[in-house]
Amino acid sequence: MSPDSSPIPTRHRKAVGAPDDLVRCPLMPTYGPPTVQFVRGEGPYLWDRDGTNYLDFLSGLAVTSLGHSHPAVSAALAEQSQRLLHVSNLFATEHNAGVASTIDRLVGDGVPAGGQVFFCNSGAEANEAALKLARRHGGPGRHVVVSAYQSFHGRTLATLAATGQPQKWDAFQPLPEGFRHVVWNDLDELEPLLDDTVAAVLLEPVQGEGGVNPATVEYFQGVQELCRRRDILFMVDEVQTGLARTGRWFGFQHFGVTPDVVTMAKALGNGVPIGACWAKASVAASFKPGDHATTFGGQPLATAAARAVLTTMEAIDAPNRASELGDAITDALERLPRVVGVRGLGLLLGVELEGVDARVVADECLREGLVVNAITPTALRLAPPLIIEESHIASAVNKISSSIDTVLDSQAATAIVTPSGDKP
Repeated sequence: MSPDSSPIPTRHRKAVGAPDDLVRCPLMPTYGPPTVQFVRGEGPYLWDRDGTNYLDFLSGLAVTSLGHSHPAVSAALAEQSQRLLHVSNLFATEHNAGVASTIDRLVGDGVPAGGQVFFCNSGAEANEAALKLARRHGGPGRHVVVSAYQSFHGRTLATLAATGQPQKWDAFQPLPEGFRHVVWNDLDELEPLLDDTVAAVLLEPVQGEGGVNPATVEYFQGVQELCRRRDILFMVDEVQTGLARTGRWFGFQHFGVTPDVVTMAKALGNGVPIGACWAKASVAASFKPGDHATTFGGQPLATAAARAVLTTMEAIDAPNRASELGDAITDALERLPRVVGVRGLGLLLGVELEGVDARVVADECLREGLVVNAITPTALRLAPPLIIEESHIASAVNKISSSIDTVLDSQAATAIVTPSGDKP
């Protein structure tokens, strides 16, 4: 295809800071045009290139759980960068075993859970590993994975097929076969689909991208019972919920279940790309050398960051902080007019609004200096760092309240009534 000889200038090009004489943005348009370019972060705050500061209550989508540029993580990265960056997974490096053992202990809620870990670079890759492991464990003819509608498991072809959002499928058909979807939190819908071809059920404890929809205790325990009865793997996607965000080390721990496979990423590196797939040893043994691999997964820089993250999280009792702070935010938000409910667990919250567009409110919050996002047309998502204080909560709630008022005032100003009493 020949290059476009007359490209049109775009907002995207300007927003990402490309040179003025570059007409087309150098980045693919996989996201909408950004409105802010951030250049610095510290704790729960961000600064843009104009020097304006923002209170970050999104944490890079539940990633920077210890806040931006945490000293322990920064020091670990600086030290490791001067010693060793990469040698390939044909050889051992010094942090892998320790980080994997810590993950195994946290999966067991303080007691080693008897599992093994595969390191990778992202949540999608962690879920890809889980999907391949399920097929390898199930064997020929037993390859189907069942997940829930409204779920989100990644953007690769297989994890997209597992994702229960049909609107995301159309442009990429045909997707890989072997995936089924069921209504969320409904055991009666699930049971008939668990035939002899099913290798695994894959669920999130809280559907993050699907609208911050928590599972129930009865649902997760029922799913586990169905899986045990049929010798099906119960796999839990903790990419967004994992590592203290929900008020426990992992979201599934709220429900009294013991999964066969647990995936994680986001908070594990506090911004450094790293993911992990944990599995019971008996399940992990289904993988043989050569079945799965990664060039960069578990490389020293990423695992040095992960070691610092996990050490710091344990030192500050991160799950307890998330639980207490989540209760405080929920209590404050529920007092606001137009807030009709707050759902979620710990510091992963969906704020349901009434009579106002959440997307417009999120835009106004950004203008007020608060980073949140609209997870549905009627709900904001909050995923602040676990290191916030009560003063940050008060500031964020005030900014949300002010933003709602501003949007309502704007709506009232544009609701011009004709002499006949009809809106135009």
